[in-house]
Amino acid sequence: MTLNSSSHPAEPAWLSPSFREWRADHRPAIAVLMSGGVDSSVAALLLKREGWNVLGVTLKIPTACTVGHKGVCCGSEAAFVCQALDVPHYFLDVTEAFHTHVIEPFRAAYRNGRTPNPCADCNREIKFSLAWNEIEKRFGISALATGHYARIDRAHGGQLLRRAKDEGKDQSYFVYDIPRDRLRDLYFPLGDWCKSEVRAFARKHDLPVAEREESMELCFAGEADYRNALNEGVASPGPIRHISGMHLGTHRGLAHYTVGQRKGLGVRWDRPLYVSCIDVVNNVLLVAERENLLCREVSATRLQILQPERLMVGARLMGQIRSGGSASTCVVRDVSKNSLLVCFATPVFAPTAGQRLVLYDAAGSVVAGGEIVISVNNLYKPVFMEANHDPNL
Repeated sequence: MTLNSSSHPAEPAWLSPSFREWRADHRPAIAVLMSGGVDSSVAALLLKREGWNVLGVTLKIPTACTVGHKGVCCGSEAAFVCQALDVPHYFLDVTEAFHTHVIEPFRAAYRNGRTPNPCADCNREIKFSLAWNEIEKRFGISALATGHYARIDRAHGGQLLRRAKDEGKDQSYFVYDIPRDRLRDLYFPLGDWCKSEVRAFARKHDLPVAEREESMELCFAGEADYRNALNEGVASPGPIRHISGMHLGTHRGLAHYTVGQRKGLGVRWDRPLYVSCIDVVNNVLLVAERENLLCREVSATRLQILQPERLMVGARLMGQIRSGGSASTCVVRDVSKNSLLVCFATPVFAPTAGQRLVLYDAAGSVVAGGEIVISVNNLYKPVFMEANHDPNL
Protein backbone atom coordinates (compact mmCIF):
# COMPACT_ATOMS: atom_id res chain seq x y z
CA MET A 1 0.00 0.00 0.00
CA THR A 2 1.16 3.51 -0.74
CA LEU A 3 0.23 6.64 1.14
CA ASN A 4 -0.33 9.95 -0.61
CA SER A 5 2.62 12.24 0.06
CA SER A 6 3.60 13.76 -3.27
CA SER A 7 2.43 17.19 -4.45
CA HIS A 8 1.93 18.37 -0.87
CA PRO A 9 3.79 21.31 0.71
CA ALA A 10 6.76 20.48 2.91
CA GLU A 11 5.47 23.04 5.42
CA PRO A 12 1.91 23.10 6.78
CA ALA A 13 -0.37 25.00 4.42
CA TRP A 14 -3.88 26.38 4.83
CA LEU A 15 -6.43 25.69 2.13
CA SER A 16 -9.14 28.17 1.22
CA PRO A 17 -12.08 28.30 3.65
CA SER A 18 -14.60 25.56 2.93
CA PHE A 19 -17.62 27.90 2.97
CA ARG A 20 -16.86 31.27 4.52
CA GLU A 21 -13.98 33.02 6.23
CA TRP A 22 -13.57 33.15 9.98
CA ARG A 23 -13.74 36.61 11.53
CA ALA A 24 -13.05 37.73 15.06
CA ASP A 25 -15.89 39.37 16.97
CA HIS A 26 -16.86 40.18 20.56
CA ARG A 27 -17.05 36.48 21.53
CA PRO A 28 -14.09 34.47 22.86
CA ALA A 29 -12.54 32.50 20.00
CA ILE A 30 -11.72 28.81 19.97
CA ALA A 31 -10.54 26.39 17.30
CA VAL A 32 -11.92 22.85 17.25
CA LEU A 33 -9.96 20.06 15.58
CA MET A 34 -12.59 18.14 13.63
CA SER A 35 -12.25 14.75 11.95
CA GLY A 36 -15.83 14.51 10.75
CA GLY A 37 -16.83 12.10 13.50
CA VAL A 38 -19.66 12.52 15.97
CA ASP A 39 -17.40 13.39 18.92
CA SER A 40 -15.64 16.43 17.47
CA SER A 41 -18.89 17.54 15.83
CA VAL A 42 -20.75 17.55 19.14
CA ALA A 43 -17.78 19.29 20.76
CA ALA A 44 -18.08 22.12 18.23
CA LEU A 45 -21.82 22.39 18.76
CA LEU A 46 -21.49 22.51 22.54
CA LEU A 47 -18.90 25.28 22.36
CA LYS A 48 -21.03 27.33 20.00
CA ARG A 49 -24.01 26.98 22.32
CA GLU A 50 -21.78 28.19 25.19
CA GLY A 51 -21.08 31.41 23.29
CA TRP A 52 -17.69 30.75 21.71
CA ASN A 53 -16.73 32.04 18.27
CA VAL A 54 -15.90 28.62 16.86
CA LEU A 55 -13.49 27.82 14.04
CA GLY A 56 -13.50 24.27 12.68
CA VAL A 57 -10.14 22.91 11.52
CA THR A 58 -9.53 19.58 9.81
CA LEU A 59 -6.04 18.23 9.33
CA LYS A 60 -5.27 16.94 5.86
CA ILE A 61 -3.02 13.92 6.35
CA PRO A 62 -1.82 10.99 4.20
CA THR A 63 -4.53 8.47 3.45
CA ALA A 64 -4.52 4.96 2.07
CA CYS A 65 -4.68 4.77 -1.73
CA THR A 66 -5.39 1.10 -2.24
CA VAL A 67 -8.08 0.33 0.31
CA GLY A 68 -11.79 1.05 0.46
CA HIS A 69 -11.50 4.28 2.42
CA LYS A 70 -14.74 5.95 3.51
CA GLY A 71 -13.27 9.38 4.15
CA VAL A 72 -12.51 9.09 7.85
CA CYS A 73 -9.62 11.50 7.42
CA CYS A 74 -10.54 13.44 4.31
CA GLY A 75 -12.67 15.81 6.40
CA SER A 76 -15.58 16.31 4.03
CA GLU A 77 -18.02 15.37 6.78
CA ALA A 78 -16.40 17.92 9.11
CA ALA A 79 -16.86 20.67 6.53
CA PHE A 80 -20.55 19.86 6.09
CA VAL A 81 -21.10 19.69 9.85
CA CYS A 82 -19.57 23.16 10.16
CA GLN A 83 -21.83 24.41 7.38
CA ALA A 84 -24.85 23.03 9.24
CA LEU A 85 -23.67 24.74 12.44
CA ASP A 86 -22.87 27.99 10.61
CA VAL A 87 -19.25 27.67 11.72
CA PRO A 88 -16.31 28.57 9.44
CA HIS A 89 -14.18 25.60 8.42
CA TYR A 90 -10.64 25.27 7.08
CA PHE A 91 -8.32 22.46 6.06
CA LEU A 92 -4.70 22.51 7.21
CA ASP A 93 -2.44 20.36 5.05
CA VAL A 94 0.07 18.64 7.35
CA THR A 95 0.83 15.74 5.03
CA GLU A 96 4.62 15.97 5.04
CA ALA A 97 4.85 16.65 8.76
CA PHE A 98 2.61 13.66 9.42
CA HIS A 99 4.92 11.47 7.35
CA THR A 100 7.94 12.73 9.25
CA HIS A 101 6.59 12.64 12.79
CA VAL A 102 4.04 9.81 12.73
CA ILE A 103 4.34 7.39 9.78
CA GLU A 104 8.11 7.08 9.59
CA PRO A 105 8.52 6.60 13.38
CA PHE A 106 5.70 4.05 13.17
CA ARG A 107 7.62 2.10 10.52
CA ALA A 108 10.94 2.50 12.32
CA ALA A 109 9.46 1.13 15.54
CA TYR A 110 8.37 -2.09 13.86
CA ARG A 111 11.74 -2.41 12.15
CA ASN A 112 13.31 -2.31 15.62
CA GLY A 113 10.94 -4.73 17.32
CA ARG A 114 8.91 -2.13 19.19
CA THR A 115 5.15 -1.60 19.20
CA PRO A 116 4.46 2.07 18.41
CA ASN A 117 1.58 4.23 19.53
CA PRO A 118 0.97 6.48 16.50
CA CYS A 119 -2.11 8.12 18.05
CA ALA A 120 -0.03 9.38 20.97
CA ASP A 121 2.69 10.47 18.55
CA CYS A 122 0.16 12.39 16.45
CA ASN A 123 -1.25 14.12 19.51
CA ARG A 124 2.21 15.17 20.68
CA GLU A 125 3.77 16.18 17.38
CA ILE A 126 0.85 17.27 15.20
CA LYS A 127 -2.42 18.13 16.95
CA PHE A 128 -1.16 19.73 20.16
CA SER A 129 2.02 21.19 18.70
CA LEU A 130 2.34 21.95 15.01
CA ALA A 131 -1.38 22.42 14.23
CA TRP A 132 -2.02 24.45 17.38
CA ASN A 133 0.91 26.73 16.56
CA GLU A 134 -0.32 27.18 12.98
CA ILE A 135 -3.80 28.12 14.22
CA GLU A 136 -2.33 30.75 16.51
CA LYS A 137 -0.18 32.19 13.71
CA ARG A 138 -2.97 32.33 11.13
CA PHE A 139 -5.95 33.36 13.24
CA GLY A 140 -4.54 34.56 16.55
CA ILE A 141 -6.64 31.97 18.38
CA SER A 142 -4.95 30.44 21.43
CA ALA A 143 -7.83 28.29 22.73
CA LEU A 144 -8.07 24.78 21.28
CA ALA A 145 -10.66 22.03 21.69
CA THR A 146 -11.00 18.44 20.52
CA GLY A 147 -13.52 15.64 20.86
CA HIS A 148 -11.27 13.56 23.12
CA TYR A 149 -12.77 11.98 26.21
CA ALA A 150 -10.68 13.60 28.95
CA ARG A 151 -11.05 16.52 31.35
CA ILE A 152 -9.16 19.66 32.27
CA ASP A 153 -9.71 20.47 35.94
CA ARG A 154 -9.44 24.25 36.42
CA ALA A 155 -10.45 24.27 40.09
CA HIS A 156 -8.47 26.47 42.48
CA GLY A 157 -6.77 28.32 39.64
CA GLY A 158 -4.81 25.34 38.35
CA GLN A 159 -4.99 23.08 35.33
CA LEU A 160 -4.94 19.30 35.72
CA LEU A 161 -5.45 16.71 33.00
CA ARG A 162 -7.92 14.17 34.35
CA ARG A 163 -9.67 11.03 33.25
CA ALA A 164 -13.06 11.33 31.56
CA LYS A 165 -16.37 10.57 33.25
CA ASP A 166 -16.90 7.69 30.81
CA GLU A 167 -14.12 5.37 31.97
CA GLY A 168 -14.72 3.05 29.04
CA LYS A 169 -13.99 5.86 26.61
CA ASP A 170 -11.32 7.70 28.61
CA GLN A 171 -8.50 8.92 26.33
CA SER A 172 -6.25 10.65 28.84
CA TYR A 173 -3.69 7.91 28.16
CA PHE A 174 -3.36 9.19 24.59
CA VAL A 175 -3.27 12.92 25.37
CA TYR A 176 -0.96 12.94 28.40
CA ASP A 177 1.89 14.38 26.32
CA ILE A 178 0.62 17.96 26.29
CA PRO A 179 2.98 20.61 27.70
CA ARG A 180 1.87 21.75 31.12
CA ASP A 181 1.69 25.41 30.12
CA ARG A 182 -0.73 24.55 27.29
CA LEU A 183 -3.42 23.08 29.53
CA ARG A 184 -4.85 26.51 30.39
CA ASP A 185 -5.97 26.99 26.77
CA LEU A 186 -7.12 23.42 26.11
CA TYR A 187 -10.75 22.27 26.25
CA PHE A 188 -12.33 18.83 26.15
CA PRO A 189 -16.10 19.49 26.00
CA LEU A 190 -16.95 15.77 26.16
CA GLY A 191 -15.03 15.05 29.35
CA ASP A 192 -18.20 14.85 31.44
CA TRP A 193 -20.25 13.04 28.80
CA CYS A 194 -20.80 9.37 28.08
CA LYS A 195 -20.61 8.18 24.50
CA SER A 196 -24.30 7.24 24.46
CA GLU A 197 -25.18 10.78 25.57
CA VAL A 198 -23.04 12.28 22.82
CA ARG A 199 -24.72 10.25 20.11
CA ALA A 200 -28.20 11.01 21.49
CA PHE A 201 -27.33 14.73 21.54
CA ALA A 202 -26.17 14.54 17.93
CA ARG A 203 -29.44 12.90 16.89
CA LYS A 204 -31.49 15.47 18.79
CA HIS A 205 -29.78 18.30 16.95
CA ASP A 206 -29.85 16.55 13.56
CA LEU A 207 -26.11 16.50 13.04
CA PRO A 208 -25.37 14.80 9.71
CA VAL A 209 -22.81 12.49 11.37
CA ALA A 210 -25.06 11.37 14.23
CA GLU A 211 -25.13 7.76 12.99
CA ARG A 212 -21.61 7.58 11.67
CA GLU A 213 -19.81 4.47 12.86
CA GLU A 214 -16.78 4.87 15.04
CA SER A 215 -13.50 3.97 13.37
CA MET A 216 -11.13 1.78 15.38
CA GLU A 217 -8.41 1.62 12.73
CA LEU A 218 -5.35 3.78 12.14
CA CYS A 219 -6.45 6.90 10.29
CA PHE A 220 -3.59 6.74 7.78
CA ALA A 221 -4.21 3.07 7.01
CA GLY A 222 -7.88 3.54 6.17
CA GLU A 223 -9.89 0.38 6.79
CA ALA A 224 -6.92 -1.86 6.06
CA ASP A 225 -4.77 -3.72 8.55
CA TYR A 226 -2.08 -1.53 10.10
CA ARG A 227 0.62 -3.74 8.56
CA ASN A 228 -0.36 -2.41 5.15
CA ALA A 229 1.05 0.95 6.21
CA LEU A 230 4.51 -0.57 6.68
CA ASN A 231 7.17 -0.49 4.01
CA GLU A 232 7.86 -3.57 1.91
CA GLY A 233 10.60 -5.81 3.23
CA VAL A 234 9.45 -6.08 6.85
CA ALA A 235 7.59 -9.36 6.29
CA SER A 236 10.58 -11.69 6.21
CA PRO A 237 9.70 -15.12 7.69
CA GLY A 238 11.90 -16.58 10.40
CA PRO A 239 11.92 -19.05 13.31
CA ILE A 240 9.55 -19.12 16.26
CA ARG A 241 11.33 -20.44 19.34
CA HIS A 242 10.34 -21.17 22.88
CA ILE A 243 12.54 -19.42 25.45
CA SER A 244 14.04 -22.83 26.21
CA GLY A 245 15.49 -22.78 22.68
CA MET A 246 13.09 -25.28 21.12
CA HIS A 247 12.11 -24.53 17.53
CA LEU A 248 8.30 -24.40 17.23
CA GLY A 249 7.56 -23.05 13.80
CA THR A 250 7.99 -20.16 11.36
CA HIS A 251 6.66 -16.65 11.78
CA ARG A 252 5.22 -14.60 8.89
CA GLY A 253 7.39 -11.55 9.53
CA LEU A 254 8.05 -9.82 12.85
CA ALA A 255 5.75 -6.90 12.04
CA HIS A 256 2.79 -9.28 12.41
CA TYR A 257 3.43 -9.64 16.15
CA THR A 258 3.63 -7.66 19.36
CA VAL A 259 4.84 -8.57 22.82
CA GLY A 260 2.04 -10.22 24.79
CA GLN A 261 0.24 -11.52 21.70
CA ARG A 262 -1.35 -14.96 22.02
CA LYS A 263 -3.58 -15.41 18.98
CA GLY A 264 -2.28 -16.13 15.52
CA LEU A 265 1.04 -17.70 16.50
CA GLY A 266 0.35 -20.94 14.67
CA VAL A 267 2.33 -23.13 17.09
CA ARG A 268 1.39 -25.97 19.42
CA TRP A 269 2.44 -26.35 23.03
CA ASP A 270 1.01 -27.99 26.10
CA ARG A 271 0.24 -24.57 27.57
CA PRO A 272 -0.83 -21.23 26.06
CA LEU A 273 2.11 -19.28 24.65
CA TYR A 274 2.62 -15.56 24.21
CA VAL A 275 5.11 -13.45 22.29
CA SER A 276 7.79 -12.61 24.81
CA CYS A 277 10.52 -11.05 22.67
CA ILE A 278 10.85 -9.75 19.11
CA ASP A 279 14.50 -10.20 18.16
CA VAL A 280 15.06 -8.16 15.00
CA VAL A 281 18.81 -8.85 14.98
CA ASN A 282 18.28 -12.57 14.38
CA ASN A 283 14.74 -12.34 12.95
CA VAL A 284 13.54 -14.63 15.74
CA LEU A 285 10.17 -14.57 17.47
CA LEU A 286 10.44 -15.80 21.05
CA VAL A 287 7.39 -17.19 22.84
CA ALA A 288 6.84 -18.20 26.45
CA GLU A 289 4.22 -19.04 29.05
CA ARG A 290 2.33 -16.14 30.60
CA GLU A 291 4.29 -16.10 33.86
CA ASN A 292 7.44 -15.29 31.90
CA LEU A 293 5.89 -12.02 30.75
CA LEU A 294 5.07 -10.73 34.22
CA CYS A 295 7.30 -8.06 35.72
CA ARG A 296 7.21 -5.38 38.37
CA GLU A 297 9.64 -2.75 37.10
CA VAL A 298 8.91 -0.60 34.07
CA SER A 299 11.05 2.26 32.81
CA ALA A 300 10.11 5.11 30.49
CA THR A 301 11.81 7.99 28.72
CA ARG A 302 10.76 11.07 26.71
CA LEU A 303 8.82 12.25 29.72
CA GLN A 304 5.98 14.75 29.93
CA ILE A 305 5.63 15.85 33.54
CA LEU A 306 2.37 17.61 34.39
CA GLN A 307 2.60 17.50 38.19
CA PRO A 308 6.31 17.77 39.07
CA GLU A 309 5.52 18.21 42.75
CA ARG A 310 4.02 14.68 42.82
CA LEU A 311 6.69 12.92 40.78
CA MET A 312 9.32 12.04 43.32
CA VAL A 313 11.12 8.94 44.50
CA GLY A 314 8.85 7.00 46.81
CA ALA A 315 5.63 8.50 45.45
CA ARG A 316 2.78 5.99 45.32
CA LEU A 317 0.81 6.41 42.09
CA MET A 318 -1.32 4.48 39.62
CA GLY A 319 0.46 3.33 36.45
CA GLN A 320 -1.12 2.37 33.12
CA ILE A 321 1.00 0.60 30.49
CA ARG A 322 -1.46 0.19 27.60
CA SER A 323 -4.49 2.02 26.27
CA GLY A 324 -6.91 -0.86 26.81
CA GLY A 325 -5.70 -1.72 30.29
CA SER A 326 -6.41 -0.44 33.76
CA ALA A 327 -4.06 1.41 36.08
CA SER A 328 -2.29 -0.44 38.90
CA THR A 329 -0.56 0.74 42.05
CA CYS A 330 3.13 1.48 41.64
CA VAL A 331 5.94 3.30 43.44
CA VAL A 332 8.44 5.64 41.79
CA ARG A 333 11.91 4.14 42.24
CA ASP A 334 13.95 6.60 40.20
CA VAL A 335 13.21 9.80 38.31
CA SER A 336 15.19 12.35 36.34
CA LYS A 337 14.39 14.99 33.76
CA ASN A 338 14.31 12.44 30.94
CA SER A 339 13.49 9.06 32.49
CA LEU A 340 11.72 7.31 35.31
CA LEU A 341 11.48 3.85 36.83
CA VAL A 342 8.45 2.52 38.69
CA CYS A 343 7.84 -0.69 40.59
CA PHE A 344 4.32 -2.16 40.50
CA ALA A 345 2.83 -3.66 43.63
CA THR A 346 1.44 -6.52 41.54
CA PRO A 347 3.37 -7.74 38.48
CA VAL A 348 1.98 -6.37 35.22
CA PHE A 349 1.65 -8.37 32.04
CA ALA A 350 3.86 -7.66 29.03
CA PRO A 351 4.80 -3.99 29.21
CA THR A 352 5.92 -3.29 25.66
CA ALA A 353 8.69 -1.09 24.32
CA GLY A 354 7.17 1.74 22.29
CA GLN A 355 3.92 1.89 24.24
CA ARG A 356 3.32 4.45 26.99
CA LEU A 357 3.57 4.43 30.75
CA VAL A 358 1.16 7.03 32.16
CA LEU A 359 1.04 7.78 35.87
CA TYR A 360 -2.07 9.06 37.67
CA ASP A 361 -2.72 10.29 41.19
CA ALA A 362 -5.55 8.95 43.36
CA ALA A 363 -8.00 11.47 41.89
CA GLY A 364 -7.35 10.32 38.32
CA SER A 365 -5.20 13.29 37.30
CA VAL A 366 -2.17 12.68 35.09
CA VAL A 367 1.11 13.14 36.93
CA ALA A 368 3.50 12.20 34.13
CA GLY A 369 3.97 9.85 31.22
CA GLY A 370 6.60 8.58 28.84
CA GLU A 371 7.57 5.94 26.30
CA ILE A 372 8.34 2.51 27.69
CA VAL A 373 11.95 1.53 27.02
CA ILE A 374 12.60 -1.28 29.50
CA SER A 375 10.09 -4.09 29.66
CA VAL A 376 9.79 -7.84 29.94
CA ASN A 377 11.99 -8.11 26.83
CA ASN A 378 15.00 -7.32 29.00
CA LEU A 379 14.32 -9.77 31.80
CA TYR A 380 16.03 -12.81 30.34
CA LYS A 381 18.57 -13.71 27.73
CA PRO A 382 18.09 -17.21 26.34
CA VAL A 383 21.38 -19.10 26.29
CA PHE A 384 21.16 -19.96 22.60
CA MET A 385 20.91 -16.23 21.71
CA GLU A 386 23.45 -14.68 24.08
CA ALA A 387 26.08 -14.13 21.42
CA ASN A 388 23.85 -12.11 19.10
CA HIS A 389 20.96 -10.92 21.20
CA ASP A 390 20.38 -7.17 21.10
CA PRO A 391 19.91 -6.02 24.73
CA ASN A 392 17.90 -2.98 23.58
CA LEU A 393 14.95 -5.11 22.45
